[in-house]
Amino acid sequence: MRVEIWSDIACPWCYVGKARFEKALDAFPHRDGVEVVHRSFELDPGRAKGDIQAVIPMLTEKYGMSEAQAQAGEENLGTLAAAEGLAYRAQGRDTGNTFDMHRLLHLAKERGRQDELMQTFYEANFTEERSVFGDDERLVELAAGAGLDEAEVRKVLADPDTYADDVRADEREAAELGANGVPFFVLDRKYGVSGAQPAEVFTQALEQAWASHSPLKLIQQDDVAGEVCGPDGCAVPQQH
Repeated sequence: MRVEIWSDIACPWCYVGKARFEKALDAFPHRDGVEVVHRSFELDPGRAKGDIQAVIPMLTEKYGMSEAQAQAGEENLGTLAAAEGLAYRAQGRDTGNTFDMHRLLHLAKERGRQDELMQTFYEANFTEERSVFGDDERLVELAAGAGLDEAEVRKVLADPDTYADDVRADEREAAELGANGVPFFVLDRKYGVSGAQPAEVFTQALEQAWASHSPLKLIQQDDVAGEVCGPDGCAVPQQH
């Protein structure tokens, strides 16, 4: 069974939601039968790569709230993150364009290190003082720490077209599925969960999706299998 998660590195609810989902997944009896794939979603796709802004002013401008309200919201997020065992810097964070990080996540997917890189990006963005935005060397350092080849990472960052189509395809698919916010979880292309729901909701979704996930049923005449070719060769037709 496959679970696809649309998210953005700049999204605090995605950070919290990932932890809640993983709590449910770790306790799921069929954990080994679940494949998790991270999909791209940019919260601010129009922001230029060098346009980096402190989080509190961004929140006041975007949502029309006061600085005190924005800071209180960040403090509340910190409390919720702590309840999931996550560190969270409620002050001093910044935000920016995440397109290059999404491109690197597609490289990581091909190398079998996608979840490791996603978690590395989250922790760097939400817990560390050094920004993850606008600094290719920072991304190289993080990606290498998550197990990717440094030369490959530099090659991707040097060519803005590499994996760009993959990022855009993920975002188009999110729109087609009706996702206008993240995190957005899709289980076996049958069930969707929107938002950083409690772990209990993810547990219910996993159980329901697994229950309806049935193995392929072959259709054949009179329970007789047709001739096939396999690793041992092809069956030779016999005359009757």
